[in-house]
Amino acid sequence: MDFNGKVAVVTGGAAGIGFAVAQGFIKHGGKVVIVDRDRSVMEAAKTLGGDTVGVIADVTQTAQVQAYVKAALDAFGHIDCLVNNAGIEGKIAPTAEYDEAVWDRVIAVNLKGTFLGLRHVLPVMIAQGSGSVVNMASTAGVTGTPRMPAYTASKHAVIGLTKTVSGEVARQGIRVNCVCPGPTDTKMLRSIETMINPDNPDSVREAYKAAIPTGRYATPAEIANVVLFLLSDLAVSVTGAHYMADQGRTQVSSSVTSVK
Repeated sequence: MDFNGKVAVVTGGAAGIGFAVAQGFIKHGGKVVIVDRDRSVMEAAKTLGGDTVGVIADVTQTAQVQAYVKAALDAFGHIDCLVNNAGIEGKIAPTAEYDEAVWDRVIAVNLKGTFLGLRHVLPVMIAQGSGSVVNMASTAGVTGTPRMPAYTASKHAVIGLTKTVSGEVARQGIRVNCVCPGPTDTKMLRSIETMINPDNPDSVREAYKAAIPTGRYATPAEIANVVLFLLSDLAVSVTGAHYMADQGRTQVSSSVTSVK
């Protein structure tokens, strides 16, 4: 696992899985541009130290995506790795009652944000003749997830987009994969637990854990390790794949919603 001389752009990099990916990339010798939508990204960049740049950007806005690409090139001259990690959960509600504005926002962040990252970083990688991309999907991208229609649809689409793009750029020396985390100990999962049962989110947590073969949530660092493997030259023969990082969650049947 050697990222010496390599540069990664990580969206949603101020916390959770994205922050853990940035930490790991730096640990193994790389340089990182972390992107997030508020000023917390600047503090996160300061915490990471080393060759880290923080950029405030909304991944759904073309001009702001172009700006984070420019910031990376201005700082380091090239982009070797892209992690499209920015994502939101939306609301917990059946499809028949789901709010259209929430639907639009979830699709915009999770799917359009991933598309725009690819759209504006891939030309850089094509010009270089090399690159590695990891898109963040979810177990919700391979199973039905009741009462999370927008999130589920967006993550299914991310997997399809990954497969499509991987075939387009393989001959240019670029690999594109995605990771499908199961329940992971992040702010997003805390939010989902509270939405499901505001009076007793702990009961939701215990139900989630009971549905996981290992009996626990993954840590952000554990998911980050899978991402880092796929970014690295250790995975040079891997492209177009979706890697399940769910502790066996999708191998058992359960009515418990499974999300990142």
